[in-house]
Amino acid sequence: MNLAPAFFIGDVSLDEYYAAERWPSLADKGFVDFLGSYVGGSIANAASVHAGLGSPTEFVSLLNFSPISDRLIAELEERGVSVGHMLRQEGIAESRNLIFLAEGEHVVLTVDMGFQPMELSGKLVRDLRQPGYLYTTLYRSRRLRHGELGQAALLQDLRAHGRRTVFDLDVGGFGETDLPYLRGASVLILNQVGYATAFGDRPIDGLDGWMAENEVGAVIRTRAADGAEAFDRQTRYDVPGYAVPVEDVTGAGDTFGGALLHVLGQGGGLDEALELAVAASARAVTIRGPAGGIASHAEIAAFRASLAARRH
Repeated sequence: MNLAPAFFIGDVSLDEYYAAERWPSLADKGFVDFLGSYVGGSIANAASVHAGLGSPTEFVSLLNFSPISDRLIAELEERGVSVGHMLRQEGIAESRNLIFLAEGEHVVLTVDMGFQPMELSGKLVRDLRQPGYLYTTLYRSRRLRHGELGQAALLQDLRAHGRRTVFDLDVGGFGETDLPYLRGASVLILNQVGYATAFGDRPIDGLDGWMAENEVGAVIRTRAADGAEAFDRQTRYDVPGYAVPVEDVTGAGDTFGGALLHVLGQGGGLDEALELAVAASARAVTIRGPAGGIASHAEIAAFRASLAARRH
């Protein structure tokens, strides 16, 4: 079966890791240990997981022409991610994250690259105007341009051509001004913080009216170690998590999204997609580094088998 590639439009960055015994307060000082640098970035992580599971994957971001950018692109290619549509521009900042592991959690500081528009080429837009999935964020969607088309109007144009959009809304959730971008989305993925921002304390199976009004296919709330739940206006799905030793939670949500899209792109159901996504993200937190979630089906199956009796 020849599958259409899924497009991932978002960030890729050099993730520099540091460890500290505690997170300092304002005007405080402390020591950190440098743990190494990795190719990461939320959407790039998701794309890498998707490719690692065997699905055709296209990744698009906006980078400068520095050696760091060359390294980012080269490693994505090594992971099996196609970067033929990558956008590059002189004069923009390096794409870097500083990640501090402290007190069982992580703090991420991202270098501000500004708000440069991402002008999509005619070839890229022609490829996007094909049936298939697009995985992205609100932040990136606001930057997209193609001639006179831009932002939400460009997304609606792609949807009219059969492109199905999955939004990683993470901790930020969304507000009323974001609804034109989300309208018609196939899937919205939020963690517990982002869900509370967007929907407050409403139960997920109480979103039917909102989803119908905005033509949203499914809403997913990830719950860290407690798994995930989803609602598709007909069924509420509830997938428990796994009890695992946590090494690094960076990239867990990205792993979830990449694995989920892999199953959906293969024609699998939401229940099957959630099961794989929860297992893949649980495995990812046991490994240090943003690429910890990259795994084959066999590796995830072995992980699930080893922990089947230890689910929450």
